[in-house]
Amino acid sequence: MGGPRGPLALARVAALVVPVGGGRWKGLRLRWFSADSQVQMIQWSPWLRSGWGLLMSGERLLVVDDDENLRSMLCAALRHHGFVVSTASDGVEGLAALQGSKRDLVVLDVMMPRIDGFEVCRRMRAAGDDTPVLFLTARDASRDKVHGLQLGADDYLDKPFSLDELVARIQAILRRAGAGSPGGTLLECGDLSLDDEAHIVSKAGRHVHLSPTEFNLLRYLLLNQGRVVSKPQILEHVWGYGFETDGGVVETYIGYLRRKVDMTQPRLLHTIRGVGYTLRVQP
Repeated sequence: MGGPRGPLALARVAALVVPVGGGRWKGLRLRWFSADSQVQMIQWSPWLRSGWGLLMSGERLLVVDDDENLRSMLCAALRHHGFVVSTASDGVEGLAALQGSKRDLVVLDVMMPRIDGFEVCRRMRAAGDDTPVLFLTARDASRDKVHGLQLGADDYLDKPFSLDELVARIQAILRRAGAGSPGGTLLECGDLSLDDEAHIVSKAGRHVHLSPTEFNLLRYLLLNQGRVVSKPQILEHVWGYGFETDGGVVETYIGYLRRKVDMTQPRLLHTIRGVGYTLRVQP
C-alpha cells in the first residue's frame, strides 16, 4: 500500500489506518480501542502544509496519559512536528518527570489512575511550577473545563480530536508563554508596566512574577487600557475559548492579578458590574 512513511508508521500501536482524501494520500485517520473499549480517533494530515520534512521547533513536551496506544501515537506524531517529547503513563510518573527536568509544555490527560490530571495540575501550581498545561479529556462539560482552567491550565481539548488542532493549540500556548513579539513593546498604566519583549512585569519598580496566563491576561488589559472588556472577550482573546460558561475562570484570574499587581492605592483594575473589567488610572 502506497503512502507516506513518517514517524507515525513506526509507532507500535493497535490501530486501523485509513487513507483520507479520495484515493490520494492527504492524511491518516487512526482508530483504536482504549482500555474501556471506547473507540478513539485521531486524524493526522501534517504533510498538507509541511511536505515530508520535519517542522523543527525543539520545544520540550511531556505527554502524560495512561492510554498506551494514544501515548505512543502522540509521541511519534509530535516528534514529527519537531518537538522533543517524553512520556509518562500516569500522574505520579508525570510529577516525577517534571521534578527531573524543565519542560516547555505538559499535555495532560484528565482521567488517570492514582492521580488524575486535575490533581497533577494543582500540585504543579502549588509548587510554583508554571509550566503551561494542555488538558486532554473525554469529559466535555463546561464545568470541567472551567475547573481545569481555574486550577491553572492553559487550554483544554476534548477527545476524540484532530491532531492538527492539538498541534495548533500547543503552538498557540507556546507563543503566549514566549517572550513576546519581535521589537518589543512597553505597556504602562500608572506605576504598572509590562515589557513584552523581556517578558517582565513591574509594579512601583518592583519585579512581579506572573504565570504565562496571568501575563497574557494583563497584557490584554493593558492593550485595552481605558476600555471595558467583557468576560467573553477575555476568554476569546486570552484563552481562545468560545464555549459557554459563566466566566468563573476569568474572575479567578482577575483575582490572581489583583493580589499580585493591584494591592496598593491607587487601584488600577476595576470591575464594572454587569459589563466586565477595565484597567485605568482613576482621575
